[in-house]
Amino acid sequence: MIPNNPDSRVFKKHPLNPVLAPGNFPPGVMYAFNPGAIKFNGEYLMMVDAATEAQPIVFWLARSRDGVSWRTDSAPVNWPAPDPAHREDCVYDPRITKIGNEYIIIYASSSEAGGVRLGIVKTIDFKTFTRVSIASEQGNRNGVLFPEKINSLYVRLDRPFGDPNDTCGMWVSYSPDLVFWGKSEPVMGPRSGLWDSLKVGAGAVPIKTDQGWLELYHGVASTGVGMVYRLGVCLLDLQNPARVIARSEDAVLWPEHDYELTGRVGNVVFTCNAIVEDDKTVKIYYGASDTCIGLAEARLDDLVDACFRKNPFILRA
Repeated sequence: MIPNNPDSRVFKKHPLNPVLAPGNFPPGVMYAFNPGAIKFNGEYLMMVDAATEAQPIVFWLARSRDGVSWRTDSAPVNWPAPDPAHREDCVYDPRITKIGNEYIIIYASSSEAGGVRLGIVKTIDFKTFTRVSIASEQGNRNGVLFPEKINSLYVRLDRPFGDPNDTCGMWVSYSPDLVFWGKSEPVMGPRSGLWDSLKVGAGAVPIKTDQGWLELYHGVASTGVGMVYRLGVCLLDLQNPARVIARSEDAVLWPEHDYELTGRVGNVVFTCNAIVEDDKTVKIYYGASDTCIGLAEARLDDLVDACFRKNPFILRA
């Protein structure tokens, strides 16, 4: 058997993980997870899912100079008023995309009356947030906006779903204005027998490379202990992101430590971000068991190479 060599891993987890936990927040926050993350004004900034004692999740900002030691704001984000037709009562899993001088945030917007939809807000300073839209279609989450237009249209990845127990795949949609979306088509779905056999969904904002859009996504498998969330990578065509150029057979990050195995939702690693440093190191701040946040780092070239890597243990016809 080929040995499991930790030095061969694509992502290396930070030795001080978790780098952010509920205890770093003011009293009343029970869990902190699944942040959007970006560099802003010379520091790292996370927009965190903060689950409060009353249970609804609110967004809370955390800031860091070195990307490891974090300080949290004294209060949650001053989120814009809910859309009257949707009556938003919970928000979670923000993805932050910078286009021009604006930061556009796509997030999951929950309402008892309207199910889960995709919401979009924008900001230029992370102090004032302006609502752009709430998607008309119900049953959609994991919305991720590309960092540039393609063929003069905004592009998003998303994951429409019906019954929560159904298999779910990743789709792409287009918009002229971030309000009206269409031209939707499937990108990729679960793969039988592999680590992403039940559900797949977009994670980080796509990274543009010479070989295609690098997308870091989550995959879910159903096991004897319940569902397990892992991360993988794929490459999408630069002009037609519905076309998958390559897709990793192996997961590049998986739950293994206590803080990833046990918590609000056990056996989960989940990302909503990827920050590319000047030296082409890719940092991700990932949710661990929907309870705390870990840091992992990889080389951009290694992530691209992982898209093409074959697993030696897979039986092939």
